[in-house]
Amino acid sequence: MNALSKVVRAGVGRKRVQTLVMVLTTMMSVTACILATGLLVASQGPYQRSFADQHGAHLNVLYDPAKASPAQLAATAHTPGVTASAGPYPALTVQARAGQDTEIPPPGSLLPPMTLVGRAQDGPMDGLRITQGRWLAGPGEVVFLDGHSPLAIGDSMTFPDLPGHPTLKVVGLAASVSWSADGWIAPEQVPALTAPGTAPALQYLYRFAHAGTDAEVDADHAALTAAMPGGALARATSYRPAQAEANRTASTFVPFVTAFGVLGLAMSVLIIGVVVSGAVSAATRRIGILKSLGFTPAQVARAYVGQALIPAGIGTALGVLGGNLLSVPVLGMAHKALRGGLLGIPLWVDFAVPAVALAAVTATTLLPALRAGRLRTVEALAVGRTAPGARGTAARGEGACGGEARTGASGLVAGIRRLIDRLPVPRTLNLGLASPFNRPARSATTAAAVVLGTAGVTLCVGLTLSLSAFQDGLTAEHAGKVVVEAPIDGSVKPADHLDEAAVAKAINAGPGTRAWYSSVPTSVAVAGNTGRSEVIAFSGDASWSGYQMISGRWFQGPGEAVVGSAFLRANKVKVGDTITLTDHGHSTPVRISGEMLSPDDLVFVDRAALNELDSAVHTEAVGFHIDLAPGTDAKAYADALDAAVRPLGLTAEQGGTHLSIVMLAMNTLAGTLTLLLVAVAGLGVLNTVLLDTRERVHDLGVLKALGMSPRQTVGMVLASVCGSGLVAGLVGVPIGIVVHHWVMPAMAHAAGVGVPEADLAVFDPSVVGPLILGGLVLALLGALLPATWAARTRTVTALRTE
Repeated sequence: MNALSKVVRAGVGRKRVQTLVMVLTTMMSVTACILATGLLVASQGPYQRSFADQHGAHLNVLYDPAKASPAQLAATAHTPGVTASAGPYPALTVQARAGQDTEIPPPGSLLPPMTLVGRAQDGPMDGLRITQGRWLAGPGEVVFLDGHSPLAIGDSMTFPDLPGHPTLKVVGLAASVSWSADGWIAPEQVPALTAPGTAPALQYLYRFAHAGTDAEVDADHAALTAAMPGGALARATSYRPAQAEANRTASTFVPFVTAFGVLGLAMSVLIIGVVVSGAVSAATRRIGILKSLGFTPAQVARAYVGQALIPAGIGTALGVLGGNLLSVPVLGMAHKALRGGLLGIPLWVDFAVPAVALAAVTATTLLPALRAGRLRTVEALAVGRTAPGARGTAARGEGACGGEARTGASGLVAGIRRLIDRLPVPRTLNLGLASPFNRPARSATTAAAVVLGTAGVTLCVGLTLSLSAFQDGLTAEHAGKVVVEAPIDGSVKPADHLDEAAVAKAINAGPGTRAWYSSVPTSVAVAGNTGRSEVIAFSGDASWSGYQMISGRWFQGPGEAVVGSAFLRANKVKVGDTITLTDHGHSTPVRISGEMLSPDDLVFVDRAALNELDSAVHTEAVGFHIDLAPGTDAKAYADALDAAVRPLGLTAEQGGTHLSIVMLAMNTLAGTLTLLLVAVAGLGVLNTVLLDTRERVHDLGVLKALGMSPRQTVGMVLASVCGSGLVAGLVGVPIGIVVHHWVMPAMAHAAGVGVPEADLAVFDPSVVGPLILGGLVLALLGALLPATWAARTRTVTALRTE
């Protein structure tokens, strides 16, 4: 072992606490950076990765077997442009009823039409990945497309119009990157679900050489149509809507992951720089000794780079391990929210982030080491004997820590110290408050890290509050502390006709009823636009429902309507315009009074607005939403109302909270990254205070000899970070608020909606006040261990230390 290696090993072993801090700092920094980078990669094109992994289909096509022979169907695999195909799979378009009751169905039990395909889970194309439950065990079971299931796992649906009234039980949910069907059944189940005198359609799945745009997919569709007899191609479904939804969800992750990633990277560079440069500065005298022994400036620089790289390398390796381990639950939740994509950290991230971290350590070590190496040997030995902030005080006998450290101090710093000396606080606190000005550059850098940590906490709190309010607005259709509706499991004997007046009477008679409304979903056409839009008509007071307005106001009569953002885009209208709802030759104009928070193509109107339309749209109310007076027991109220409405074919239950996996994933990611940022900032404070305390250990011994108690010592050290902690709170909180006000609209814009003002205005004084104090708390927690160490240091030991 040569002399240089011995110096490196001795330096690492001698400063054990500092080495541990270096290991922990780099570990937390690398963990945060790997996780943030992995999340950013996960949100970039997750659908494309899932499409490739699951062998997705560009088109899934249903053919009429009566109009094409098996040979003609098989020949479509050789249509120009087709690169792969799979099939045939028997496919049925059916309409079932929820529950197992084959008698008169309860209101609202009729499920929407759905396409069920008989096939195995795996295949040459469109592999199905179970997300909940299990795959089919045989006939009598169904697996639905995740995110589009009309029933929950364990529920049943029946087909009362088919011979034998077959029943299917939902046993699982599966992800299909192609959306190739609404659900899947065992092939043996197909005959029982086929109506007499008909035959199931045949599904083929195709991939094409060129299918990256809607125009190319349309051209592929046209090529298949031309290759078949007229009318044989009954229906074709493109993968493009599934891709658009997945990419829209993924793009909402990008803004906040980017914000946290930038904060984490900036903080990591700052803290690593503080730790490494502080280590070199604290070893200036040792550098002088090495030079006196014949070490050249280059050898000194290499020695201290090595001393920094050893703990940094250990911390980096632990950070890579920690980042990958932490990615399992975090990216697993993101994978569910994104419906595919990354399940682990890419290998290149595991190499790129450590390389950047170690390069930062090398650069921040090399610069101060070269600067110290260029000092003359005598000067380095003299400089290293006392801390820069203490040299003037010790030499002049002006008090161990109370002097002005005029050497090299600017007039501004000296003036600030004089003001601190005049503060009416105990002298030990004066000394603590003034100590950051001994090393103003180091203190400013550490304060900047605390600022970033405070900004990260502020952003996390703001996102949590905003996303919660945002989710409440998106799920307002489930509003109500008590909800009355027809049970989909058929557990209540249905009535031939719903007596809405009787339901209203029962609700109004309930003690504790504050307000209620009923809703009627239907669909109508909008003049000038093809297709139909979903309309929800309200009776009663729906102003408390929780629907959030992006612009405008709630409708105030049958001549007005509130619409979702998607409706405005699809129909190229704006708030204030008048649209015409049409159905069966009847029409009624309504004025758009407001834009509602909803990504769907929805129109909300007063139920009276449907009076001008054909009676076909006048369906019975399927939901009654009830708000209760303060202090009312929701369970007792629901139980009493349930007994009153069961004879009417309905049930009353407490309203539930509907938690979105996307929102849960975002909150979890934000919380995880924030904890890492806070840990890094706290380690930065710990390191700075530890360096300052050790540099002034001799002065500390003098103060202890003069009668300073351990409690006063702790107070002095903690006071040294109070100023920077308060400044960090005052600066970091506004930065976090500004970033929040950029991130939330960017996320909403990516999702295709706007942000209601109420969802942005979450930083009221009750939130901002604790956040500002959070910077002080963070600084105090980081300084607590060094303060305890200083209080426990023996006076004799401190006096003998230089």
